[in-house]
Amino acid sequence: MRLLVLYGSQTGTAQDVAEQIWRESHLLGFQGPVLPFEDYDMQKLIEERLVVFVVATTGDGVEPDNMKQAWRFLLKRSLPAQSLQGMRFACLGLGDSSYPKFNYAAKKLSKRLQNLGATSLCPVGLCDDQHDYGHLGVSLVWTKDLWAVLKTTLGLDEGKLNGSHPTITKWKVKQLPEGSETTDPKNLLWNQKLASHTFQLKGIQRTTAENHFQDVRFLKLAPQAQEINWEPGDVIDVQPQNSDEAVKAFFDLIREHQLDFNEDTIVEVLSAHQDMPLPKAYSTPLSLQQAAKYIWDLSAKPRQGFLEVLGQNCTDEMEKEKLEEFCSAEGIDELVAYVNRPRRTLLEVLQDFRHATAHLTVGQLFEMMPLIQPRSFSIASDASEPTLDLLVAVVNYKTIMHTPRLGLCSNWLKSLEPGTELQGVIKKGTMTWPKDLSTPLIMIGPGTGIAPFRSIIQNRLKAQSSGAAIGPLVVFFGCRNKTADFHFEEDFDAWTKTKQVEAHFAFSRDEDHKVYVQHLITKSGPHLKSLIKDLNAFIYVAGNSNNMPKSVRKAFIEILDGDADYVDTMIKQRRYQEETWA
Repeated sequence: MRLLVLYGSQTGTAQDVAEQIWRESHLLGFQGPVLPFEDYDMQKLIEERLVVFVVATTGDGVEPDNMKQAWRFLLKRSLPAQSLQGMRFACLGLGDSSYPKFNYAAKKLSKRLQNLGATSLCPVGLCDDQHDYGHLGVSLVWTKDLWAVLKTTLGLDEGKLNGSHPTITKWKVKQLPEGSETTDPKNLLWNQKLASHTFQLKGIQRTTAENHFQDVRFLKLAPQAQEINWEPGDVIDVQPQNSDEAVKAFFDLIREHQLDFNEDTIVEVLSAHQDMPLPKAYSTPLSLQQAAKYIWDLSAKPRQGFLEVLGQNCTDEMEKEKLEEFCSAEGIDELVAYVNRPRRTLLEVLQDFRHATAHLTVGQLFEMMPLIQPRSFSIASDASEPTLDLLVAVVNYKTIMHTPRLGLCSNWLKSLEPGTELQGVIKKGTMTWPKDLSTPLIMIGPGTGIAPFRSIIQNRLKAQSSGAAIGPLVVFFGCRNKTADFHFEEDFDAWTKTKQVEAHFAFSRDEDHKVYVQHLITKSGPHLKSLIKDLNAFIYVAGNSNNMPKSVRKAFIEILDGDADYVDTMIKQRRYQEETWA
């Protein structure tokens, strides 16, 4: 029987889960592809009888980029009410309960499919990044229950459902003669449906004090084509690369174990199944040096699929047993303690499991290695400015591991020298702005959350300089110390001196008691209430998703006389918008 697996993935996790479901479905005798929404003709959904959807939720309850077009199709009013009555489906959501619209995309999808007549096989699975086990805390049980439901409804072989099975491989890897021609994979990583642009790094500077706990960098990128444009609130995707140190460590491991391949080995990768699409990065021959530098995420936290492949040829009983335990539902506590909590990288796992690593093949490498995913950053300048600016917090933290954990993209950007060229894809952000320029904007952006607001402020002031009447621009910025992490201080000085912007600053560690942006909102209550109630002001919140958004929302409810319903209405009307990240 055909089973279609569709996924909406932003960072690659939903894709990984979907592909695991696809593997298990094939072991149970199903056939059918696993595809991102954007690669499936949604008009053919009416012909499907069995579909599994795996959907991540991004930002403020928004569907992933590769699902947006499909979602717009499903929302068409012209679709008949019972057009999907022949389809049975299951929907697994990946989300984070620290966001108010937890797993909103999956919930919306499930409801819409049922409105179109489809039958749900089981309740929506709601994976939570806040769970001790991450998404595995729900996905493992949910998937097991799904197969049990299908066994009952379709009469699946129970032996197939519960027995041990050979691993389903995705790729066929053919080793080519030395000196074969390759194509630089840097040019193959982008989705062809989005136009990438070339930028030159004009400048990079640290915006935090040298002794400050966090390193934040301000980057100025000069577009190399005049036609590039963007709107306030838009984001840019950049494709990072592994450091030379990480690549060297990887091939040092290969040489240490005297494996029969090295950085000069050239391969061609083909799909082992008609229903498994080949990634664009593998569409032309490439060397392992290119794969290790530009394609494989060597700093990634290994998932169960990685550990499963690693153990396939292992002849050491203790290592093989441990790897199999990590891949079982019963061994999830051990997996979390070994991988998740210390944030071990896959390179460190290869070093730990030396016997398994010593038996790796080229085919296994391509099977197990996760691909580097693009990273998104809010654009911090208006398109009328000569450069596209970014404010990047460099990820560097400690766990019980000996060496610090380093974010791949932020540390790559930090290492770039002025004059370097890089590729970027500009995408629409989640923020939408009132068309009436006289509408007041209230912006709350602690830390690097200030980045998108610099863009809209520059945009509004540019319009004002051209004769347009603009509404009040009210900004609440928070950081630890005025002298340590006051981002865009010169801009704020210029804006406030000319009274173009009303700015409120919370320097939490400069006072006897900690002052945060929510305290300043409460302090300015009557003024803000007037802007909101009398002038229909829009509110925007950007920054860390931990406690700040909830505290800010609570402060606005307080200044609006405790009227939580009014704030909820603002959220529904898009007059109150949040763009936060974990």
